[in-house]
Amino acid sequence: MSHQLAEVRVIASPKNWIEDAAVQQLERTASLPGIRLAVGLPDLHPGKVSPIGAAFIAESWIYPALVGNDIGCGIGLWRTGLGTKRVKQDAWADRLRNLDHEWDGDIGEFLGSRGIPPSGYEHSLGTIGSGNHFAEIQIVGSVANGPECERLGITADDVFLCVHSGSRGFGEAILRDHVAKFASDGLRSGTDDAAHYLAQHDCAKLWASANRELIALRMLDRLGTQGVRIIDVCHNSVEPIRKEWLHRKGAAPSTQGPAVIPGSRGAFSYVVMPKGPNENSAFSLAHGAGRKWSRSDSRARLEKRFSAKDLTRTELGSRVICENRDLLYEEAPQAYKNITVVIADLVNAGLIDVIAILKPLVTYKVRR
Repeated sequence: MSHQLAEVRVIASPKNWIEDAAVQQLERTASLPGIRLAVGLPDLHPGKVSPIGAAFIAESWIYPALVGNDIGCGIGLWRTGLGTKRVKQDAWADRLRNLDHEWDGDIGEFLGSRGIPPSGYEHSLGTIGSGNHFAEIQIVGSVANGPECERLGITADDVFLCVHSGSRGFGEAILRDHVAKFASDGLRSGTDDAAHYLAQHDCAKLWASANRELIALRMLDRLGTQGVRIIDVCHNSVEPIRKEWLHRKGAAPSTQGPAVIPGSRGAFSYVVMPKGPNENSAFSLAHGAGRKWSRSDSRARLEKRFSAKDLTRTELGSRVICENRDLLYEEAPQAYKNITVVIADLVNAGLIDVIAILKPLVTYKVRR
């Protein structure tokens, strides 16, 4: 039986900058057996093999390579007990220390109370990781939908904590195990191999959410406050939809209520409400701004123009805590697309309404 050509769709305006390489990757991925629909979202950019900022619907096939090595990576948003009347930006930045080593609490109890079995990667739980992961103290820049903000518990007087991280080495080990047995091939749904992968995937997804929760708890403790999680969404996953399989690779769900779509560090983040989730967008939204330059290009371009110290302050006046020099250049705001264009594309495509815009105060990535 010959493979039917999948529908390929890119949701982006002429104002957006989508690399040809990303579209080519989207089209190549769409040619995999069983893929029926491939959607590139406004933050689409090239990955190692398949693009990031994309979603795929497949019939009878599950592709671990499309989920990637950071299963369950996503973003959580906490309303903290801090207030905007006494913002202590520099003091808060200084308190965020000792967050990169193993947590000294009872990890077994922490995971067990959430129904998550041990994975062997407990030493990484509660740590942010490298790449584009971060935790950020934010305040409300503007409110676009008062009633929705009130329902969510977002007010102009509150300080928020946004955490972007995933399953760390746990998810990577799951993908590595799959690649050792099957290379980048997919798995027929309904087989024992598919069931084994899905069980591991689901556990890693829960682990990633717990990781974000523990990161937040550690940071809130340093800040001398507590918080309430009001949003948590996953960007890398596979899930059943009708009798098919929806793969998201760097894409937020449009089916689970409000989401946070961050810009680069030093840019605004957007709290959005999905509108009429449907197959046109593969039930998905952009998950961020999307890279404009590769990490190596970013270093080469920016090292000539900025000192490392220059990049620890942003145009919005926020602080950046990143004591890994390469990471400071690789994840600089200039390396990312304009988040306002990405959001405008989603609004104009009828996919979201903006609820609120959050402004960064302190972005934490790593401290030596």
